[in-house]
Amino acid sequence: MNQFLEINRTDTYSVKYEEAKKIFGSSDVIPMWVADMDIASPTEVIKAIQKRALHPIYGYTIYPKEYFRSIALWMKKRYDLTIQESWIVPANGVVTSINFAIEAYTNLDDKIIVQTPIYPPFISSVKNHRRKLLENKLLYINGKYHIDFEDFEKKAKEAKLFLLSSPHNPTGRAWSEEELINLMEICKKYGVLVVSDEIHADLVYNVSNISFAGLGYDGCLVLNAPSKTFNIAGLKTSYAIIPNRKLRFAYEAVQRNSGIESGNPFGIEALMAAYNQGDLWLEELKSHLSRNIDLIKDSLKTNQIPIKPIEAEATFLMWLDCKKLYNTHKQITDFFYKEAKLGLSDGKLFGNGGERFMRLNFGTSSMIISKALKQLNEAYIRTR
Repeated sequence: MNQFLEINRTDTYSVKYEEAKKIFGSSDVIPMWVADMDIASPTEVIKAIQKRALHPIYGYTIYPKEYFRSIALWMKKRYDLTIQESWIVPANGVVTSINFAIEAYTNLDDKIIVQTPIYPPFISSVKNHRRKLLENKLLYINGKYHIDFEDFEKKAKEAKLFLLSSPHNPTGRAWSEEELINLMEICKKYGVLVVSDEIHADLVYNVSNISFAGLGYDGCLVLNAPSKTFNIAGLKTSYAIIPNRKLRFAYEAVQRNSGIESGNPFGIEALMAAYNQGDLWLEELKSHLSRNIDLIKDSLKTNQIPIKPIEAEATFLMWLDCKKLYNTHKQITDFFYKEAKLGLSDGKLFGNGGERFMRLNFGTSSMIISKALKQLNEAYIRTR
């Protein structure tokens, strides 16, 4: 499919490419780290932005009624989730919203649960606000991650807030309804508020995604965005879904005090176009990403490279178990960065449970995936 061919991102000020030399010590690595895709956004999104750009004034912009309607309709048709438009709070970014939630619902030294290994801002956001981190380390059993509910309940007894990644970054787990209900019941029992980051919810393979907002727990807010799904992260168009009026007002007060109020005119247009017209493109994207998953798994198996790819139930990020590749984490990162010339995310950045793992972004063209796998195989043969 033409829309999923290789695209040159030179001179676009891309973090993924421009920062590669600083991160990996070389400018000739294939960058497969930052979680945006090397894939063109849908034509409908591009046309909507171009149409808006033709108007020569790009001033302060309100969120129109169609913006809220588009989100509510997307939630209904994709997840059979009925939400009221009044529950939607436009935001600047999911990580920004996590920080606002911590400010709104906790005080200094309050305890917050995260499930490690986890997307690094979950950890840094807690520490930067001088809250206490409680790690509910995921159980890694036979190549799959599971929730340690016994440990979670122990932590919930003393926690004020739970930061949930659903689907989970970096492991690629799409939590089942049973797992989410168990988490919800424990949080409800001990009065723990839940912030559910569901930014990867649209990118789920072979299983159904369950939104925490559909479980009926009054003490939750869901954070989402079209940014990962439609590759528009730079437009800063995210939102919070907060059914509880008191929680919503508390969150809005913190966000308002930050000075973030008006929207990005291009981000607003992109969101509405994506959610109103992007269904077919999304299904084609998921098929493309599924093929990339198969390419990676088949190549590692065929070439007998001792790296175990964790089954990606969701996201365009693959968590790689490299424990049989080398004995130390530094040997693993040196192999990827210096020998294979592949710029993957360092697993240690994801906290407890990330050592001797790496995270690979496969949201790119099949041509780049094939090139990366060729470099990986050649480096393995050369260094074994």
